[in-house]
Amino acid sequence: MFTVSHQALDLEALKAELPDPGAGACVIFEGWIRDTNYDKPVTALDYEVYEEMALKEGSRVMAEAAEKFDILAARCAHVAGHLEIGDCAVWVGVTSAHRDAAFLACRYIIDEIKKRLPIWKKEFFANGDTGWVNCEHGSQSASPAAPVPRGTSSSTK
Repeated sequence: MFTVSHQALDLEALKAELPDPGAGACVIFEGWIRDTNYDKPVTALDYEVYEEMALKEGSRVMAEAAEKFDILAARCAHVAGHLEIGDCAVWVGVTSAHRDAAFLACRYIIDEIKKRLPIWKKEFFANGDTGWVNCEHGSQSASPAAPVPRGTSSSTK
């Protein structure tokens, strides 16, 4: 499930949606607002979301992750609105029987959310400047992880 929130994320409530007696792994990613971007001091961010499209595409990303990886559950939430340094802007949680699938699915979800969803951030800099960027810009993500096919095993489980 993918959701957009107009208030601070309740991280414990999100995690509480994941338990499954078959889960041997839970991987959680929290994207926080940092105080610097490209060596420029940042004081806050605003996120704008084209919510209808973001919900549709976010749901597609979550369905793809469930199809590509042997996971039990996956949730993702992104905040729309104003955030301060240290606030959590995006949260992804994935459970699976084994850690490989959970790690890979979590990485897949955050990478696809950042690439495909209509979410833009306005950065507020310490010098008074502001600037809008699509969330994908500035991402220093590695190449997308290759999926571990469902029903197969890996030596790192």
